Amino acid sequence: MGAVAVLPGEVRAEGVGKTMDETTLLLPTDVSADPGECIVLRGPNGSGKTTLLRIIGGLLAPSTGTATIGGREADERDRAVRAAVAALLGAPTTYRDLTLIDHLVLIDSTWGGDPNTSDDRSQALLDRLGIAHLDDRFPHELSSGQEQLFRLALTFSRPASVVLLDEPEQRLDTAKRQVVATLIDERTASGATVVMACHDPELTAALATRVVEVVPAR
Repeated sequence: MGAVAVLPGEVRAEGVGKTMDETTLLLPTDVSADPGECIVLRGPNGSGKTTLLRIIGGLLAPSTGTATIGGREADERDRAVRAAVAALLGAPTTYRDLTLIDHLVLIDSTWGGDPNTSDDRSQALLDRLGIAHLDDRFPHELSSGQEQLFRLALTFSRPASVVLLDEPEQRLDTAKRQVVATLIDERTASGATVVMACHDPELTAALATRVVEVVPAR
């Protein structure tokens, strides 16, 4: 396979809504985000924040409206879109016979990291998240909080111009939330675009360039 051009991180969702079997999952909503911005989606449970993130990431086709990344239709079947987006939306795919460090090294090398230094970068990321001592554990051996940190490590180990996060703060204490905030801040400072659903007012205040209110259908 040849190299895939990196799409710029401009995210545009214009009037995107989703209906399935006559049930409205998301009312038409607009989101606009440029490189270096962090957009926080806020709304009650069931308002459609996760659905909106999945549409932006190209994992779900909208019933109405359009979503683009770097001017290109958001469709995860498109190699360029897949290369542009790192997303934590539900449980990521993991392998029972690979340790935490194995997973991160695999992702790092798959997305172009120097294989000679993949282990160092992976270990450093685990260390920042406070789970380096678990590097030889398997994903199914983790507690719920450790599992969330590992999911975040999987996401942040990816190079990406767009990062999508669904409640990255869940199951984390205040200290770990601050670590996550620093990782997000570093990504936006490097020019990536972050769109995330978040219920934590302190995290929102610290990171949000803008807040988009997602209105529930009923």
